[in-house]
Amino acid sequence: MNKLDLPIRMRRNRSNHNIRRLVAENVLTSADFIWPLFVLEGNNIVQPIDSMPGVNRYSLDRIVDVVGEAVALGVPAIALFPYTTPDKRTSDGFEALNPENLMNRATRLIRAAYPDLVIMCDVALDPYTDHGHDGLLRDGVILNDETIDVLVKQALTQAEAGCDTVAPSDMMDGRIGAIREGLDSAGHEDVRIMAYSAKYASAFYGPFRDAVGSTSALKGDKRTYQMDFANGKEAVREVALDIEEGADMIMVKPGMPYLDIVKELKDTFQMPTFAYQVSGEYSMMMAAAQNGWLDKDKVMMESLMSFKRAGCDGVLTYFALEAAKFLKENS
Repeated sequence: MNKLDLPIRMRRNRSNHNIRRLVAENVLTSADFIWPLFVLEGNNIVQPIDSMPGVNRYSLDRIVDVVGEAVALGVPAIALFPYTTPDKRTSDGFEALNPENLMNRATRLIRAAYPDLVIMCDVALDPYTDHGHDGLLRDGVILNDETIDVLVKQALTQAEAGCDTVAPSDMMDGRIGAIREGLDSAGHEDVRIMAYSAKYASAFYGPFRDAVGSTSALKGDKRTYQMDFANGKEAVREVALDIEEGADMIMVKPGMPYLDIVKELKDTFQMPTFAYQVSGEYSMMMAAAQNGWLDKDKVMMESLMSFKRAGCDGVLTYFALEAAKFLKENS
């Protein structure tokens, strides 16, 4: 009851579609999405990923047209990931530095077709190592500083191929500053760094590892360099360090189980903040939808809105194309 002893009717502002639109605190548009894409060698290939229903690997001759669908729907950014064949995986991940590797060839093709598209390239060694780790491995230990030297070179090859946003996902200490210095020294001052600043050692990454072919290669786990999911304040320290070292944008990964981290980081730093709705999150919703347990479109849009509500400026999501189509059809 209010001061006039009348009932408070919160439902007045929920009574129909238009009033709900008018008072909505958050709005989703296609500009909020970054679409992760998987590329592979070959010709005229669209290869479904069994553990990620609706997600495919695309050969280079198909990738430009696929990206064109997203561009036409107003999606402003893509994130590229390569499926590296076992014969090109080595203990030192040397293929990551090859100017003609799959990632760099895909980047050049897409950049030529869409000069203004934001192209994000993963900086990490796990798609290229025969042990499946993000860094160099010696006697069971991931080497921090030696890995950073390789990551800087990897970022440079990506920038030279036309990548405008490198995205270090490796979680080595100090890599953001080293990559920033390396890019600037090579004349790539305008290349952005989206730092995977709060990347947790998560069981939600399983389908992604299938997608890039690292599941069978991975020896052990990644808990000595990815964050412990019991920790929240540690994420604040990680982000502060990455910002100090020159990150332009920060990311939380995974997404929905870590919305508390997203909110705290956005409130604390007011930086461009993103989250990755990872493969496990996507696959759970898709599996439930395929079984008739959930309405796919409804849970898709509800889940994506949760990122905006928590403070995200955008989200990496495998739903990007479908969500953009849904928004266009229901505008």
